[in-house]
Amino acid sequence: MRFAHVVLPGGDGPVLVLVEDGEALPVHTLVPDGPRTLEQLIAGGGPLRDAVRHAASAYRGERTPIDEATFAPAVLTPPSIMAVGLNYAAHSGELNLKTDDTPTVFTLWPNSLAPHEGTTSWSRSLSEAVDYEAELGVIIGRPARDVTEDEALDYVFGYTVVNDITARNVQYSESQWCRAKSFDGFTPVGPYVVTADEVPDPQDLHIWTVLDGHTMQDASTGTMVRSVAKLIAHLSRGITLLPGTLISTGSPGGSGYSRTPQVLMRDRSTVTVGIDGIGELTTHCRVVA
Repeated sequence: MRFAHVVLPGGDGPVLVLVEDGEALPVHTLVPDGPRTLEQLIAGGGPLRDAVRHAASAYRGERTPIDEATFAPAVLTPPSIMAVGLNYAAHSGELNLKTDDTPTVFTLWPNSLAPHEGTTSWSRSLSEAVDYEAELGVIIGRPARDVTEDEALDYVFGYTVVNDITARNVQYSESQWCRAKSFDGFTPVGPYVVTADEVPDPQDLHIWTVLDGHTMQDASTGTMVRSVAKLIAHLSRGITLLPGTLISTGSPGGSGYSRTPQVLMRDRSTVTVGIDGIGELTTHCRVVA
């Protein structure tokens, strides 16, 4: 199944919809007291997901074309956003940073969440070195603590697309990366969350970035240093990954900052990051004085 948060025509806030064949079906209308957010759907566990699936297959009512809706972030209130750096050797090499024996882990702040087709703005005084990073996002479906690598994928609810936007000048000037990647609008997520059963192998996905019409990243998730399963097992050691937790799993090579000359996000740039089978996430950029 494919879910999204959208504001429907005439609506006053985002609701969870099931997306099929380019049409959106509000999930809360399918079952009694139905979930209005992805987080509520996840909290309902497998029985609620099964009920939604069954009700959707039998539904014969009106649907809304998805292109008539306005997207909200694919996750609205995740209990945590955990990000992994330097998880593709090509990316760590181009940034002259070392991939350590254990993952580089940091958090992203919820104010940074942004939707598909949203506009992310920043001041020129803040940064003139703002970069894109296409990443596979993993959403945890049930409490995960001390899980093994073999069982880790059983705890995944679904997958999404993340653009881990980064102010490189801030990243290199501070020992922690959280702030450089958590300015308002610096974590676009979506447009969709695709349930785990639709993604047989998260290490066999084409991931890419197009900036202003030019392909900048073009890789496979199979080139991760640590697989999704390894990351979940590592992150869950002594820590309970709560349902709804978003894990951003790192970006492949091809960043704009490392190029000669550099190719960075500018005023009125448009950047699309995508993962085949999951979705394409577009962000519009504005630089203010």
